[in-house]
Amino acid sequence: MLLLECPYCGVKAEETELSPGGEAHLKRFGPGSTAEEFEAYMFARKNPKGVHFERWRHAYGCGKWFLAARCTATLEVFGTYPAQTTEPPADIIDKIKAKRPDWKGWK
Repeated sequence: MLLLECPYCGVKAEETELSPGGEAHLKRFGPGSTAEEFEAYMFARKNPKGVHFERWRHAYGCGKWFLAARCTATLEVFGTYPAQTTEPPADIIDKIKAKRPDWKGWK
């Protein structure tokens, strides 16, 4: 079972109390973008085996959106952080690098 800590209310919640929101840190494209850019924004998503950054909502708690770094193969959670953060915090990157020295980076 996946267990994530909400960075807003501090509750450690099972995935049944949360709602997944897909990939985090997407570059958004809207009016004025090319059809290819908009299509990539709407439909193209990474589906890695390994470290992945995702959006989650504490649906049965405070209701806020947050971001999480986890391994899709092992369900190991490296940390959670507020949704307004534009890139993963340094302490989470350090945790990932310590456990996965071959990791290439988050972008």
